[in-house]
Amino acid sequence: MGRWLLRRLAAAALIVWLVATATFFAAALAPGDITLRLADTRVSPSIREQWRRTFDLDQPLLTRYLRWMAGAARGDLSTSWTTYRPVATMIAEALPNTVLLAGAGLLLELLGGVAIALHQARRPFGTGDRILTFATLLAFAMPTFWVALLLVEVFAFRLPLFPPSHMRSPAGEMAVGWQRMADLAYHSVLPVLAIGITGVGAIARYLRGSLLDERAQGYVLAARGRGCSPRRALRVHALPNALLPLITILGLSLPFLVSGSLVIEVVFSWPGMGQLVYSAALARDLPTLLGGTVVVAVAVVAGNLLADLAYALADPRIRLGDAA
Repeated sequence: MGRWLLRRLAAAALIVWLVATATFFAAALAPGDITLRLADTRVSPSIREQWRRTFDLDQPLLTRYLRWMAGAARGDLSTSWTTYRPVATMIAEALPNTVLLAGAGLLLELLGGVAIALHQARRPFGTGDRILTFATLLAFAMPTFWVALLLVEVFAFRLPLFPPSHMRSPAGEMAVGWQRMADLAYHSVLPVLAIGITGVGAIARYLRGSLLDERAQGYVLAARGRGCSPRRALRVHALPNALLPLITILGLSLPFLVSGSLVIEVVFSWPGMGQLVYSAALARDLPTLLGGTVVVAVAVVAGNLLADLAYALADPRIRLGDAA
């Protein structure tokens, strides 16, 4: 297990480095300059040149890259070019908001997907199963941004039941205790639904197939022969083994706990990682863009690593050495 873990960690570090390097050169070589965005047309060229020196834009590209990599290796993600704040501090402020939003969305995906799949597996190939199959396929195929915009249109404007944007209201920012939590929950309904709807469809479709396979296994038939009801045999005996494929799906979904859905956070003005990276990309704020990209890359490789490890531990037939 030790060698397997070391190999995976080395591969993860290589992937993060490649992503950070590609992002740096892609952003640095893109046409335009941040000083053109920050400077008014009336600003003299000498002031622009001074800003270029402040941002190290007067240095060779390779020098800038090596300086950033050396700082990142020490945990220093540099300072934002637009807010003049440490990038690490900005990420630390945005990260909990994304974890909260995406975590609630993943919980909705899991609970809703399991409930739908269990209902379908009890009476497969019937009318209800066909309707739910079509509904989950439709949910799985819908673009997340379209779902978010539809929810805003229906439940924020046509039926003004929920707020269309932001994490809290001005009154909620000043509130404390249960009132503050209630205001947060009220504002998170639509973005959580936007994240969860497509995920519910994916989990329900994968789990339905696994449940139908496990239903025909000998241990489930033996439980039925001992007098176990169909519902209990499905829920108690078939479901635990059918959940194994979901470990991989949930592991691959873990990056959303860090990056969130960029589109969802932008649509709902949610102050998370997606909004942070999106704003940095628009402003050509390279340090913030790189810091956010590194966090997302770490989340992706960590999700894959945890998925492999959890799957190997959950199924004794799998050996970590084989999974490598």
